[in-house]
Amino acid sequence: MLTKRANPGKRSALITGVLLLVGLLTGIFSVVPVIDGADYLVKSSLNENQVITGSFFQLLMIAAYVGIPILMYPILSTYNKGLALGSVAFGIIAGVFIIIGVIILLLLLTLSHEFAKVGTLNESYFQTLGGLLREGRDLVNHVATTLTFVLAMFLYNCIFYQTKLVPRWLSVSGLIGSTLSVLASLLFMIRFIGLDEAYMILNIPIAFQQLVLAIWLIIKGFNRPTQDSVSY
Repeated sequence: MLTKRANPGKRSALITGVLLLVGLLTGIFSVVPVIDGADYLVKSSLNENQVITGSFFQLLMIAAYVGIPILMYPILSTYNKGLALGSVAFGIIAGVFIIIGVIILLLLLTLSHEFAKVGTLNESYFQTLGGLLREGRDLVNHVATTLTFVLAMFLYNCIFYQTKLVPRWLSVSGLIGSTLSVLASLLFMIRFIGLDEAYMILNIPIAFQQLVLAIWLIIKGFNRPTQDSVSY
């Protein structure tokens, strides 16, 4: 049984909220439509700035994906050290996968430049290699990265639920949204769904919860935990 604790730092809550917004915005701006198009081998080199910009914003995502659980660790570990540490671990792993995804994206750009030099010579070779790189990028971005970061979110929302550091409705929506996002990644991994409407619908709840949580933390900060919160 814990005695009532002082309200966790407003500054930490504010920075966490900002990083949540950064994660959402960089996710939007990191999309590279030219890579997902049918003529990506031709158009990627012609739209190099789009690829470079997408890579830049993907790298910025690391600050959010890794920074959020690390920033909250000193607060959350007070109440459940195991879950807080797990959240940090998954956040760091997600950051590593983001770097891998950026490397693959830049390799696709290099492949496009090489294809432009040789024209249609050995086109099947370039198509095969490009297809493998795109497949790998999709699995890294939409399975590995998404799963690890969403699991990090699931763990810290578990602590939020236990302690009421944020309202229960907000932590519950995070747990539900995380579960749906995990389901989306697993269904995509086994090719039951693609990067289509079904995938987007399953990921909307966690994105909306992330937005609301960010606004809540920026404006309200963390609540005082309940007296019956348990530390581990």
